Amino acid sequence: MLFNQIIGQDPIKSQFIQSVHEERISHAQMLTGEEGFGTLPLALAFAQYVLCENRQPDDSCGVCPACQKVHKLIHPDLHFVFPISNTKNNPKPVCDDFLPEWREAVLEDPYLSTTRWYQHLGIENKLGMIYTQESNEILKKLNLKTFEAEFKVMVIWQPERMHPTCSNKLLKIIEEPPPKTLFLLVSLFPGQIIPTLLSRVQRIEVPRIGDDDLLTGMKYHFDISDTELKRMMKLADGSFTRAREFFQLSDEHTYNLNQFIQWMRLCYQNDVQSIMDWVDEMSTLGRERKKSFLVYAIRMIRQNFLMNCLPHEQDRLVKLSEKEATFSSRFSTFINEDNVFALYTELNQAVSDIEANAYPKTVFLDLSMKIMGQIRK
Repeated sequence: MLFNQIIGQDPIKSQFIQSVHEERISHAQMLTGEEGFGTLPLALAFAQYVLCENRQPDDSCGVCPACQKVHKLIHPDLHFVFPISNTKNNPKPVCDDFLPEWREAVLEDPYLSTTRWYQHLGIENKLGMIYTQESNEILKKLNLKTFEAEFKVMVIWQPERMHPTCSNKLLKIIEEPPPKTLFLLVSLFPGQIIPTLLSRVQRIEVPRIGDDDLLTGMKYHFDISDTELKRMMKLADGSFTRAREFFQLSDEHTYNLNQFIQWMRLCYQNDVQSIMDWVDEMSTLGRERKKSFLVYAIRMIRQNFLMNCLPHEQDRLVKLSEKEATFSSRFSTFINEDNVFALYTELNQAVSDIEANAYPKTVFLDLSMKIMGQIRK
């Protein structure tokens, strides 16, 4: 991937390019940021620039054999680690078993989200992991000589999904890697990574994409009116992934909105039997879809609180689609200082419980009962 194909993030691009020109490449770097900010595209573009045989002052050449291979994600000195899942036929998988699926998913969407990746693998009901045995694969690859390039590059997407045993086995090689080895970690939740690993990497915070850059990027990718663009920039909050989802009105976003409206109405009505039916339906979703819905609910609670408590700042602070705003114009009156913090805490706890593989019916039913008690305050 070329740097000029990434939306915004010019300071980080310049930092990477300068480090190569000055031959001061930190051997272990971790990019952190929300989905849609461009962490994975930045890692891919940096890897291509490092491996390029004819680097230009501000980007890879894009045409040399190395660039062509990186573009297809098949360069022999570029390695990938990412969350996967075991099966009955493959109880101890490694990432190389899923390389064709990984290449297909990333080439289709360099701004790949966790949900899309799990859907691509067909493991929505499982929690992706980087298993213990992956550490042996990493050590084996990095202790070999390079095949074609000066550097070996190891991209680890979502190191927070790494089994602790795997992380601990990699500590020494990350701290003292073989010469000309570059680790690029790409993390959504760095707080979930073991501290001993965090202390061995240079952390790079990838900020939200600037509105002007995001506007330009959306115009490049989609045929969209200026009026729709302005509304979308407000909703996206610096994420290309969110902007694209709002533009495409993704099935997941529509489903989350409809379910949230139904859920809040049932809780307000104290309709326990209908809530139990709703809980049964939600429990059939895959793990990532459940988490996605709860994260969406957290966002809606926050936006409704802002709409209710800061009416004069709505144009600047409230970021809702037209359908969301229509529902929230009435619902927001029920989200106030007396209940917003309790609602926020309970929803975040539910996300953690689902992440920890708690029984989903219990999580959603307990959460619904608590919301019923808060919604009329």
